[in-house]
Amino acid sequence: MSETRRKRSGMGRNQAETGQKVRHRRPGRQIGPPPSRAALVRLYVEGNQTARDVAAALGCSKDMVIRSLADYGIKVRTRTKRSKLLAIALDVLEAGVRDKGVRGYARDIGVDESTLRHHLKVRRCQ
Repeated sequence: MSETRRKRSGMGRNQAETGQKVRHRRPGRQIGPPPSRAALVRLYVEGNQTARDVAAALGCSKDMVIRSLADYGIKVRTRTKRSKLLAIALDVLEAGVRDKGVRGYARDIGVDESTLRHHLKVRRCQ
């Protein structure tokens, strides 16, 4: 087989010499049946489970769960964690800072001092 023809066919040098067939694609992974909207709402939205956990519970792939969420118009959550500070009322945060200072109160609630400062600044402006 000529060099140009071998390159066009996608064959490696050894495959061309030995006459092996070239597999152009990987075999597709079984992704399972699409889950119902009710099951997705129950597990993903109300149960607050991850797409991977929902897939394991329903016997399909994570990709199928994400595709089905998009098909049903259910918003997919991002992987970022929500800040602990959003659960604490602004007046409680300000009182804690008044009592213990920014550094002491940040240490008590388990966040970085700069995170607490930024969070207070943003929430006061709202």
